[in-house]
Amino acid sequence: MSLRGGDPAEIGGYPLEERLGSGGMGTVFLARTSSGRPVAIKLIHQQFAADEEFRIRFRQEVAAARRVSGAFTAAVVDAAPEAEQPWMATTYIEGLTLAQRITERGPLNGVELRKLAIGLAEALRDIHRVGVVHRDLKPSNVVLSPEGPRVIDFGISRAVDQQTLTMTGRVIGTPPFMSPEQLQAPRGVGPRSDVFSLGTLLVYAATGHGPFDADSPYITAYQVVHEEPSLGAVPMALRAVVEPCLDKEPEGRPSADELLVLLRDLPAELGGTDTGGPEVGRTRDMITQHHLTTPATPTPATPAPAAPAASGTGDTGVGDTGRRRLRWRPVLAAAVAVAAIGGGVAALTSGGAPTDGRGGGAGPSTAAPVGTLPEGFAPWRKTLLGGREDIPDELRCVARGDALFCGGGGVVAARLDARDGSRVWTAKSPGVPVQGMHLVGATDDTVIGYRVADQDAPQGPPQEVVALDADSGRELWSVPSGAQSMAVTGRSMDAVVVGSTVVTVDAADSRFEARDAHSGEVAWTTPFPAGVQCAPVPVGQRLLAMCATEAEMNALQVRHPTLRTLALDSGTLGESIAVDGPVVPMGVADGRLVLLSKHYEGTDPAGYDGVARVDPASRKVTYSRLDTVYDGTPGMADGTVYVSGQTGLVAAFDPATGGKKWSRQTGVEGASGPASGPGAVYFSSATGRVVALSPDDGKRLWTTDPQADGLTGEQNASPRVTVAGRAVFVAADDNTLFAFDTQRPPRSS
Repeated sequence: MSLRGGDPAEIGGYPLEERLGSGGMGTVFLARTSSGRPVAIKLIHQQFAADEEFRIRFRQEVAAARRVSGAFTAAVVDAAPEAEQPWMATTYIEGLTLAQRITERGPLNGVELRKLAIGLAEALRDIHRVGVVHRDLKPSNVVLSPEGPRVIDFGISRAVDQQTLTMTGRVIGTPPFMSPEQLQAPRGVGPRSDVFSLGTLLVYAATGHGPFDADSPYITAYQVVHEEPSLGAVPMALRAVVEPCLDKEPEGRPSADELLVLLRDLPAELGGTDTGGPEVGRTRDMITQHHLTTPATPTPATPAPAAPAASGTGDTGVGDTGRRRLRWRPVLAAAVAVAAIGGGVAALTSGGAPTDGRGGGAGPSTAAPVGTLPEGFAPWRKTLLGGREDIPDELRCVARGDALFCGGGGVVAARLDARDGSRVWTAKSPGVPVQGMHLVGATDDTVIGYRVADQDAPQGPPQEVVALDADSGRELWSVPSGAQSMAVTGRSMDAVVVGSTVVTVDAADSRFEARDAHSGEVAWTTPFPAGVQCAPVPVGQRLLAMCATEAEMNALQVRHPTLRTLALDSGTLGESIAVDGPVVPMGVADGRLVLLSKHYEGTDPAGYDGVARVDPASRKVTYSRLDTVYDGTPGMADGTVYVSGQTGLVAAFDPATGGKKWSRQTGVEGASGPASGPGAVYFSSATGRVVALSPDDGKRLWTTDPQADGLTGEQNASPRVTVAGRAVFVAADDNTLFAFDTQRPPRSS
């Protein structure tokens, strides 16, 4: 809907486009970032700005939403909880809410219903793993996006390790979808309360009404606490899963992880209610007899209870007096759920982990032999002190032997021991870098990084390329550097390391300069052709110059770039190769430079729609179209092009044909990558969450939990993962670094 009179034109520097909706606490607007990415901005109503109790709750909402990073939640992009009128910007999720979908088209069924159930359970798993309880899971807080359901609005959520805010007698939530304990004792609400809400939500999705609906919210609340759910219209297979979720006692419900075990075994077609079949009324009986056990307190043996009605709660006694609550046993539950659904026998196994993208120019790592770890290696986690915590997600690393060199985020470079993360030396940068200003690279004896001058410095270059001795961290040389490569190539490549040579762009953005990496001795300088500005692009051990006219640079739309060979020994420029742009260089395949074609909607970038390949020898350029437009962060590894979407969808493409090899939905939002290792390709978000996929078919090998409280929304970030043999080193937000063995990744909690 259009903006109204009195609506602000912008919030926090984000121009507003339209009003998405308004509620009792605030108004939500559609806006865009400077890169064109749509965001939803929640602006709190002015009358609540002076309410300190409300401000505390809003701060908790922002903190909770930031802790959550999954494929089925909306990532926080920006927030100002202390502003005069507080606001928060999150990833804009396009699609109807579940409430709108049911109102317009009626209940879900079959594949659509199963997909919703699994997606919501995965969302709860991600939310609970970082210690957050949502507490308001309802149809209007679930958006049905093209990539799956998304849980939004953490307005009354809280972290498990926080004190619950005293609400002066108010019960906050939506009664038809609240748990009994939330209505009775909200201070004691935990993760299993969300599971109860999920159960009510699935009943609503399958039938169009909740399991405790009544004419009055007061009667509804009474029925939630005291009455049995109405499940007669729920498909039989789903009912077997929903019933334990609706247990009156939290300990009688499965966890989100246990619930996923059940949901993933549901058939694609959930079928009907089988109201006249022989299984009616037996689902809960089977669960009671085979998957639930009495509490740990010893009790006399009793005969198996008579089969309760299908809407029963699985109690072993009659009436409320002396009830014994029954506990969920997930593996057996999965076995019998499968048997009840398909009439067969299920064999179960225990869960657990199975046994050269260079976007930022950090340079290749000297990998340890396949299948080995640095001698004495043990998993570690460190914070690289000296960095600027107000500049997120800048650190990038390169491994050489038992050394790990990292830089960015206010650090020119640092050397850490790859075995335990202990710091050997650090060289700081006084100024504040811009996003994309990462470590340049390393040779056997030299580390190359960027230094940004302090804004208050009276003189001196604003940005320098600095060479440091790899053993001692002693500065060897420095030179002023330009900063136009992002505009030319879409990647930060103002300086690159090729072999033992460092190629930079001078401070005036007028020429290339090549130096010996260790001595700093100038090998050659080459002016840019007239009327253009250029950036170096490595092609294996060769070099190309990618150039754009000053007119296109000034217009911020490089649609007709040119490429020229740049002789590494002399700096001689070859003949110009015209490329249909705009394009972003990815890497090398079969000796050819691979570029992704940007797709624009008007003047706004909207993903990638093609692949271009440039043969420097023949000067031939070939083009292929992708099957659709893919939005996200691009990268290349081992001859495959990848695009990792903001919602966790990773797609792999053949650079020779543009054909899609596979696509896979992951739980890692805003991931950068890829980084390749033996039998796996890795993607990671700024929160430190890592997913390992099979490069052959995209099969998920394992996923880790977040390691830092970072945002996940940065697009076009260079790979955060560095691989050396079996060791994986990950850079995350807040100058966080951690390492682990790929064969023993951190288990998801």
